Amino acid sequence: MSTIILADDHQILRESLCLLLNSQPDFQVIAEAGDGREALQLTEQLKPDVLIVDMMMPGLSGLDVARQVRRAVPATKVIVLSMHDTESYVVESLEAGAVGYVLKQSSSQELTHAIREARAGHLFLSPSLNERAIQAYIQRAQESRTEEPHDTLTVREREVLTLAAEGLSNPQIAERLTLSVRTVEMHRSNLMKKLGLKSQTDLVKYAVRRGLVV
Repeated sequence: MSTIILADDHQILRESLCLLLNSQPDFQVIAEAGDGREALQLTEQLKPDVLIVDMMMPGLSGLDVARQVRRAVPATKVIVLSMHDTESYVVESLEAGAVGYVLKQSSSQELTHAIREARAGHLFLSPSLNERAIQAYIQRAQESRTEEPHDTLTVREREVLTLAAEGLSNPQIAERLTLSVRTVEMHRSNLMKKLGLKSQTDLVKYAVRRGLVV
């Protein structure tokens, strides 16, 4: 029996996943979390076999949780749920210690397969993600002396970038990420400087080119 913790800030999705996983004879969801800090606390307390965590979480991002779980509870396998299929997000998840990366638009069979692969000690990526391409990306990043501007963004700056591109105001972003408005303004200013963006229009165009928003 594989014990599982589900972490996602959308309750309806969490409840659906819980029903799906508990319907499997070899899975048991032992806890749910609605934010990153709660996910980390529960994982350290209950030490599940698998933690399924949304990449974009309030409090602590899914990647921050993965990094801390790798240090505090190394036996727990982390699977990241994400809506992003861009290489940089996948690579950062793997580097954070995740052993699975499942797109939210994937089928339920993909998620259950990812859990079983993780328990077996194997890496799982949604089929639309090419593992060889990702490994090549990692190698290029290691060999390259010049860092792409996007790769200099912190996880929090990427979250702010995505939410800002979706049209959320600074106060709305602050509420979504459980941050102060001043902190969001700082992250927004920093990412604009790093990416050489001058306006909200530039930010949206950049996010569309990167595939961060539709």
